[in-house]
Amino acid sequence: MINVLKTFLLALWVSSVAMPAIAQNPDIQHLHPTNWWIGMKNPNVQLLVHGKNISTAKVNLAYPGVTIKKTQKLENPNYLLIDLVIAKTTKPGVVKLVFSNGKFKNTQQFPLAARKHKPNNITTADFIYLLMPDRFANGDESNDKFSDMLDTQADKNVPYLRHGGDFQGIISHLDYLQEFGVTTLWNTPVIENNTGLKKELHGNMQAAYHGYHFSDHYKIDRRFGGNDGYKKLSAALHQRGMKLVQDAVYNHVSEDHWMFLDPPTKDWFNMWPTYTATSHKEQVMLDPNGTEADRRLLIDGWFMPFLPDVNARNPHFATYMIQHALWSTEEFGVDGWRIDTYKYNDMEFMNRCNKALLDEYPDMLIFGETFVTNPAFMNYFVQNNVNYPFQCNLPSSCDFPSYSAIGDALTQPWSWDGGVNRLYSTLAQDYFYKNPSKMVTFLDNHDTDRFLSVIGEDFAKYKMGITWLLTTRGIPHLYYGTEVLMKNTKNPTDAEVRQDFVGGWKGDKQSKFTAAGRSAKENEAFDLVKKLANYRKNTPSLYNGKFTQYLPQNGVYVYFRHDAAKTIMVVMNSNSAETTLETARFAERTKGFTGATNVLTEEKINSLGSLKIPAMTTLVLELK
Repeated sequence: MINVLKTFLLALWVSSVAMPAIAQNPDIQHLHPTNWWIGMKNPNVQLLVHGKNISTAKVNLAYPGVTIKKTQKLENPNYLLIDLVIAKTTKPGVVKLVFSNGKFKNTQQFPLAARKHKPNNITTADFIYLLMPDRFANGDESNDKFSDMLDTQADKNVPYLRHGGDFQGIISHLDYLQEFGVTTLWNTPVIENNTGLKKELHGNMQAAYHGYHFSDHYKIDRRFGGNDGYKKLSAALHQRGMKLVQDAVYNHVSEDHWMFLDPPTKDWFNMWPTYTATSHKEQVMLDPNGTEADRRLLIDGWFMPFLPDVNARNPHFATYMIQHALWSTEEFGVDGWRIDTYKYNDMEFMNRCNKALLDEYPDMLIFGETFVTNPAFMNYFVQNNVNYPFQCNLPSSCDFPSYSAIGDALTQPWSWDGGVNRLYSTLAQDYFYKNPSKMVTFLDNHDTDRFLSVIGEDFAKYKMGITWLLTTRGIPHLYYGTEVLMKNTKNPTDAEVRQDFVGGWKGDKQSKFTAAGRSAKENEAFDLVKKLANYRKNTPSLYNGKFTQYLPQNGVYVYFRHDAAKTIMVVMNSNSAETTLETARFAERTKGFTGATNVLTEEKINSLGSLKIPAMTTLVLELK
């Protein structure tokens, strides 16, 4: 399919290049960015204009403080670049760009506004909730499907199709999120995915309900509520003091993206003679004995046959995507960014993009998805303390090493290097990271088996995992439904771990959004998350204090969160029997304390000499 499409595009290209430059009305289909702001630290904006033979047009404007530095033609005559300079003295208003070609004219409006957005910075005090809008709640059934889109279906009874969840559904349940301590919302991508069903690895024809198949960067998918609906969600969050994370994809787009159907240049995408998949092997980036060919395969290989790999080494494409990140932040009030498939991107481009965001928003949290479970390799893709020839400037990353380690800690028996020793040894490698406290910790996400299923639906282990998540170092994130014991493995498809949140659709017979709709066990799980998350939110020593861990002994792992104001001791007993813990070896952290309060039960403990720890239990003790 890719070869046929490539041949067609090249033939179309040759045909259009060979056409004489006759006078035609410039038919402008896209002008990106669609608008901009005065007061940006970088005064330069590059407009990418797309329309039939637009390169033959001349461009003029008359607006105080805005000048055209230059225009640039690309290989494809259907594109034109306009480099604008916006002076500091420029006033808000509408710039009129006049495109002329012979006797025809086309006037486009380019609004300029004053900057208003000041991100609510995401810090270690926050608790992030990851959800998939299509699967969380359907608040507006009128936008479930559209007859003029490539995918016209919506049926919540079919796992592989769209189900109708949207921004209004999320807004309607913000009370629920705040009840159990969520401060920050991270949606899977919300940009338009106007693409047909695709045959994924499992063989089923699947809708792009997850949002990772972009078709137009400057449109929010109208099945979620469109640009206006996204602004409404952002405003609703900010009115509550909550924060918004946007999910970025820089590595690829959909084969139905208008840019792939009419590429600006031959090198806009990483094309191969035949379909070539990425190796997924991050080791090649650090291998001192490795090859450039293997590195190119990781970066330039395609993720899927229907996801063209973008070439961010093209300076104009790089500028396009960087400006889109800045535009989204201002336009929608974004407070932080999560970057999909980070290790597959060109790292020099990623450094440029991260720097552009941080230049404008210095304390913004940007974290990547680097699905690498070994800290020795994972640290390369984030700010680190290793003297690599090339330094990545990404401030944070999803902490896949600790995700893997907590899974092993709860499913492996205690041994020299197994069980909770895996958790200890993984966090002992925090020396790799420049700021390990910014790492985003988690138990599961939309690409993994559900946590409850990983631990064999063992509720004691569930409680241990939740307790670890909300007391360890880093910024915790919870995958939607984990708080009410949603389960399943990715068998036969990812759809099994992306099921609807019960209660989010009108036809649902019960609602997990309410205590009455949850089982006793589900309420116990919910209440645990609520208790710990809200305690964490109100205890700076827990989210901002120093993290100190002790070498596990006999299946018991002990760590502390502490500062001058308070000390919290966490004791994880991974044994199947009650254990008595003698505390003398923790004296450097317990000195001066004589008792404690059990945070979860509120029980008072009058002596710290020894502690009885029930089987498969984690204690959270605020020392007194």
